[in-house]
Amino acid sequence: MMAKRTENSKPKLGQYVSPTQSGRITQKQPSESKQSSETLGVAILQMFAFGLLVISLNYLQVLPGSTSPWYLLVGLGALFGGFYLATRYH
Repeated sequence: MMAKRTENSKPKLGQYVSPTQSGRITQKQPSESKQSSETLGVAILQMFAFGLLVISLNYLQVLPGSTSPWYLLVGLGALFGGFYLATRYH
């Protein structure tokens, strides 16, 4: 008499088990669960524009205090934040 096999038990040698049953492949999530809000795209573009604007105005010496490395860091931080948000966009 053959014993029933449970999902967690390992198969005998030569017995086929599908990859999803063995746990080697995870199930795909529905595409609706990976939708980003519309405001994320706007925030990405605003951060890119702000970073570019701050860096440009720093080099044109329009910002108060003449050229400063702090303005450059703020602009680069905004650009980095925009790239970080862009990696999270679905």
